[in-house]
Amino acid sequence: MTDGTFEAFRKAEALMAQRRPLDALRELKQVLAEAGEAPSVQLLAGRAYLGSAQLNRAEEAFRKVLDLDPSDHYARFALGKTLQRQGRLTEALAQLRMAVAMNPLPEYQEALGEVKARLALGN
Repeated sequence: MTDGTFEAFRKAEALMAQRRPLDALRELKQVLAEAGEAPSVQLLAGRAYLGSAQLNRAEEAFRKVLDLDPSDHYARFALGKTLQRQGRLTEALAQLRMAVAMNPLPEYQEALGEVKARLALGN
């Protein structure tokens, strides 16, 4: 990653912290072009896509991260949330179960409970 690319990545991270996913995506254009295969870049892009409701792109980014590192529990959680928002609850359930098994964070457990409840209600 060049210095300019690294700075753009850091700026995109800061924009995500400010809940400005579209601005973060603008910053990430250069980063994706130069270092798009890096898991950290795909994870940040996935978060920005999810935050801006670009669910297909978010899914693609999180799947790329998992192709590179299947043990990334956050990518599994984020993919599960993305699938949940798409109404693909059975697929979401599988990803969220794996995320909880890898790292039982309360946020992950809550998301898993939500999906289980929706499936139980038939929604």
